[in-house]
Amino acid sequence: MGKITNALKKAAEDRLQRIDKIAKIREDKQLIVHKAGDSKVDGRIVSYFDPKALITEQYKVLRTNFLALNKGRPPRTVVVTSSLHSEGKTITILNLAVSLAHSIHKPKILLIDADMRRGRVSKYLGVDQPKGLSELLSGKAALDEVLFHMDLENLTIMSSGSVPPNPAELLASDQMRALIAEVRGKFDFVLIDTPPIIAVTDAGIIGSMVEGVVMAIQAGRTQRGIVDRATELLNQAHVKIVGHVLTNIEYHLPEYIYRYL
Repeated sequence: MGKITNALKKAAEDRLQRIDKIAKIREDKQLIVHKAGDSKVDGRIVSYFDPKALITEQYKVLRTNFLALNKGRPPRTVVVTSSLHSEGKTITILNLAVSLAHSIHKPKILLIDADMRRGRVSKYLGVDQPKGLSELLSGKAALDEVLFHMDLENLTIMSSGSVPPNPAELLASDQMRALIAEVRGKFDFVLIDTPPIIAVTDAGIIGSMVEGVVMAIQAGRTQRGIVDRATELLNQAHVKIVGHVLTNIEYHLPEYIYRYL
């Protein structure tokens, strides 16, 4: 009985020591990723600001897992979606795009904001880009007019553009299929951000045109039944779900604690 009591006491002491370490790390602000200079890029794009941050390492893990898909032959055209709004899909796709751009072989990455209802990519990047996918698909702009770079030359961005009256119809058009075929020949990876699948059909439409779909799921918020319904809708659209990303996860490790945004 005495041995058990001592073991429980030691376990409690170890736990208190870990909590104390966590508190000290928080006090030292080691978990905060600071913006560089006067950049307008959102601070949650941690892969852009601090490639060595603890949170950035998790996006590198995501990059590694992505590149390992299909035995090292990952899909080159990928949609990222979620079940509901505000699950972190846009932050996830932006950090994944930056992490891929930082890869040793410097692949050419194209990130398309295909959420023509409430696109957020330009906002998160702090860029005012009036022309985008909407103008391209409606014939109001050429491809070279809607592409722009940040300070990563191998990362190209296409904003969503203005809000059209018929986003689903534009995404289901022959022009969208032709666009995907064209950019697939010019870039190593094409990442496409779409609206949540339960809200609208856009993710299913584009998902059927690409090689894979990744779902972002917010831990502690999105219920299993919601995820099941989203999966059902994607399956009905005949898309290939290649992975899931859990967002808003708190990892508790012996030496540190951090949030995966």
